Amino acid sequence: MKPTPHARAPGEVRLIGGQWKRTKLPVADRPGLRPTPDRVRETLFNWLGQDLSGWRCMDVFAGTGALGLEAASRGAAEVLLVEHDGVLAQQITRLAERLQACGVTVRRGDGVAQLAQREGAGLDLVLLDPPFDAQALFIPALRAAARAVAPSGRIYLEAPRRWSQEQLAPLGLTCQRYLKAGASHAHLLGRLSEGS
Repeated sequence: MKPTPHARAPGEVRLIGGQWKRTKLPVADRPGLRPTPDRVRETLFNWLGQDLSGWRCMDVFAGTGALGLEAASRGAAEVLLVEHDGVLAQQITRLAERLQACGVTVRRGDGVAQLAQREGAGLDLVLLDPPFDAQALFIPALRAAARAVAPSGRIYLEAPRRWSQEQLAPLGLTCQRYLKAGASHAHLLGRLSEGS
């Protein structure tokens, strides 16, 4: 039996696809930091399709930057990574510079507030992997994401429990794909269509 993901942060994770495949990302020893496991990232990008050429994406709780940089590695035209922790934001910035990731922007700050400012932005993908102990962030983040994605856009949610259709519907969202891997519950969400 495999060890439970996120039990202890590894020293590094690797990008698993695209132009920067196998690039190592350092994992700092920071409170609440739990990089998305490789298996979950691989499944997510199988769900989305391997080629994200032209996509506009936002990684709201960037952490190591693995999710947002994975999208950029697969061709996303614009990726905004927001991270509250200054040490982690600097680490992602240095990495993006080393990769010469011209479509990648890193900002330090409140990811939910920055996402809320993008209402109507028509984003193709919003990546939500909040700290699992910050339960108060989940609903505001999902509500802001539902307003920021395009009608055909997708929202990735990683959470410590499964979110039901009944919980998502009042936020204007529906679950399209779901995976449980250890302590992580991975959801691929879309906007509810009008009249559904």
